[in-house]
Amino acid sequence: MKQIVEIPIEWKNISELFVALGDEQRQRILLAFEAGERLNILQIVASSKLSRTAVTHHLKILHASGALSSEKVGKEVFFWVNKLHITTQIKNVLDYIKSEI
Repeated sequence: MKQIVEIPIEWKNISELFVALGDEQRQRILLAFEAGERLNILQIVASSKLSRTAVTHHLKILHASGALSSEKVGKEVFFWVNKLHITTQIKNVLDYIKSEI
């Protein structure tokens, strides 16, 4: 049996992403985005059954995990799905699994 001393660098922050993606409400928020679309919080709330407070909570988790990126334009913050980060993190896990089999 192989003893693991530390988490591989390729897995940095992967647990945050998996936690973020593991919640059905956060999955629904991600699925509300069309390809390449940027949405502000009011648009995200309008596509959800959740309160603005709940959406804000989920957006913070998705953003902290890297699943969403954001940009402030004037008084509004626009969010978009960071597909590169998500696919890179999942690919790193899959590459590790493939190399260990």
